[in-house]
Amino acid sequence: MKQFVAVIFGLGLLCNALLFVPQVIAVWRKKSDEGISLITFGGFSVLQAIGIVHGVYQRDLSLILGMAASLLSCGTVTLLTVFYRTRRIRSARYNS
Repeated sequence: MKQFVAVIFGLGLLCNALLFVPQVIAVWRKKSDEGISLITFGGFSVLQAIGIVHGVYQRDLSLILGMAASLLSCGTVTLLTVFYRTRRIRSARYNS
C-alpha cells in the first residue's frame, strides 16, 4: 500500500508540473510578462527547490522527481517573466 501511495503521489506531482506548461507557452508566445505575478511564480519555484532538498534528505525519489519537474516548468515561467520584465523596463527607460 505504501508503494501504491508513493506512485500516486509521484503522478500527482507530475500533473502539478504539467499545470505550469500552458503558462510557459502563453508567456513564450506573447513575449510579454503581462499578467504574470513574479512573486507567485518565484515563490512556487523556491518552495519546489526546498521540496527537492527535502526529498533528498528523505530519500524519496517520487518527491525529488516530481518537484524537479515542477521546478523545471514553473521555473521556466519565472525566468521568462524576469527576462521579459527586464526587457520591458529597459525599453521603457530608453524610450522616455
